[in-house]
Amino acid sequence: MKAEYKEVGYNRRANYDYEILEKIEAGIVLRGSEVKSLRMNKISLADAYAGLSKDGEVFLYQTHIPEYALSNRMNHEPKRTRKLLLKKKQISRLIGQLKKGGFTLVPISVYFNEKGFVKVSLGLGKGKKTVDKRETIKEREWNREKNRLLKKSRLSI
Repeated sequence: MKAEYKEVGYNRRANYDYEILEKIEAGIVLRGSEVKSLRMNKISLADAYAGLSKDGEVFLYQTHIPEYALSNRMNHEPKRTRKLLLKKKQISRLIGQLKKGGFTLVPISVYFNEKGFVKVSLGLGKGKKTVDKRETIKEREWNREKNRLLKKSRLSI
């Protein structure tokens, strides 16, 4: 049985700029006006990244959640740092992976799970070099062309 969830935001650049080796689901600490803004599908993960603090906690930086228009006094700061909720085992494993070098925590998507909680899908990845990005583009274009050819051959039969 597949879990039902509602995707709010997706980081399109994540798979282009990084080779994602592992995905991790994390909770996020939000204010009420932020949740209401997310329910209206307003979020930008374009410049977002996750990192470790000195206290051994994981935070999400540069995520833009615009202010909720109908909230008048208790609004939030759009690009504030948000704490991610992970288990200690997961955090210690992430610390080990990130200290190896070359690895980065990248937010891939933000969504509401079946219980209505906001979750962040993080990817542990390595940055791609320009050559790797070119290969990704070539592969994507070839798949598109292949699908076009298959579609034309089905129509002509």
